Amino acid sequence: MPTASTPPLILGITGASALIYAVRALKHLLNAGYCVDVVASKSVQMVWQAEDGIAMPAAPQAQAAFWRDQAGVPESGQLTCHAWGNVGATIASGSYRTLGMIVMPCSMSTVGKIAAGLSSDLLLRAADVQLKEGRKLVIVPRETPLSLIHLRNLTTLAEAGARIVPAIPAWYHHPQTIDDLVDFVVARALDSFELDCVPLNRWEGPVKDREKE
Repeated sequence: MPTASTPPLILGITGASALIYAVRALKHLLNAGYCVDVVASKSVQMVWQAEDGIAMPAAPQAQAAFWRDQAGVPESGQLTCHAWGNVGATIASGSYRTLGMIVMPCSMSTVGKIAAGLSSDLLLRAADVQLKEGRKLVIVPRETPLSLIHLRNLTTLAEAGARIVPAIPAWYHHPQTIDDLVDFVVARALDSFELDCVPLNRWEGPVKDREKE
C-alpha cells in the first residue's frame, strides 16, 4: 500500500483502441490510494468519441474529473492530469521522482516515436525521461497483426530497458466479464512496478495438483 512518501506513477494514454485498459488501471490505483499523473495524447479525444460517443475535455482539471467519473472513483487517491502539449510539466523532468511510467494502451505510432527518441509532446518526453533515468517504463501495445517495423521498434524499446506487456488476457483465472479480462492485463502490467492492487485469481497450478496437497 502507498505511503505519504510513495512517488506517483505516470500513466500515459494514447489513441490506441481499448481505452478501457487506462480506465481500469486508474480505478484500481486510485482506489488503493496511489498518486497518478496522467497525460493523454492528442488523439485520445477522437478515439473516445469514436468508441464511446463521449467527448473528453481538453483542460487538465476537467480531464481529472472526466477520468474519475469514467473510473467510478470520485475521491480516493490523487490524480493530476497534464495537457499533452505542456512539455514544461513536472513529469517532463528527470528530477521529478516517480515510480516509473506505464503507457496503456500504447499505439504503434507512439512505440515508434519513443523508440526513435522523439520528445515532441509531453507523453513522449515523459517516456524518454524514464529511460534516461533508468526508471521503469512499461509499454502495453494494443495492435494486431504486428508488422516487422512494429516488432523492431518494440525490440528497440526492450533493449533500452522498457518492459513490453501486450494486451493479451488469460483464461486460467476463469473470467466472467470483460472487466475480468481487462483487469488481468492491468494486473500483469502493474506487477512490473510491484503494485498489487488489482483483485486477481493468480495461477496456483493445476486443480488436480492442488487437491493432492
